[in-house]
Amino acid sequence: MASELQFIREYIEQIAHISDKDWENFSARLLKRDYKKKTVFLAVGEIEKYISFVQKGVIRFYIPKEFKEQEVTFGFCFKNQFVSAYDSFLTQQPSLYELETLADTTLYSISHQDLQEVYKTTEIGNLIGRLTAERLFYIKSKREQSLLNETPEQRYLNLFKERPELINVIPLKYVSSYIGVTPQALSRIRKRIT
Repeated sequence: MASELQFIREYIEQIAHISDKDWENFSARLLKRDYKKKTVFLAVGEIEKYISFVQKGVIRFYIPKEFKEQEVTFGFCFKNQFVSAYDSFLTQQPSLYELETLADTTLYSISHQDLQEVYKTTEIGNLIGRLTAERLFYIKSKREQSLLNETPEQRYLNLFKERPELINVIPLKYVSSYIGVTPQALSRIRKRIT
């Protein structure tokens, strides 16, 4: 499994070197989790037990509502990113939102308990925790700034600028919720752009 996890080590080593001993300690604790498209793998009211690294797939962060069309999508995670309902993970309190796959997804996850052990027994543990926290804070901050400073059209264009292939993966109803417009308004934005 060690060679299968090399992509995670390479990601971490973009920031700092990880010794073989620390890598073995960390990687031995990773759990591979595969999910089919449209799987809710953390529901409202459940406690987030993992921080995960996305090997493949797309994940949507959303607040469910009684009527599906009223759900609020507020984030996406993609390949080579950390994903977690991090506030629930930190506090070990029930999540107020859900995580759902939008494509077949493979995650490598470390449990809350195992991460605490990695913090205590390795030099790299705190870096891994910091990287995760920074990534998830960045998602939240970017979303807030986008809603405050950009037009819906700018938010739409920015969402797909770096990953244009995702336009075929993320359903437009989630895109419209994410950028804060109705599906009809998104349709008008798309017409203007094309």
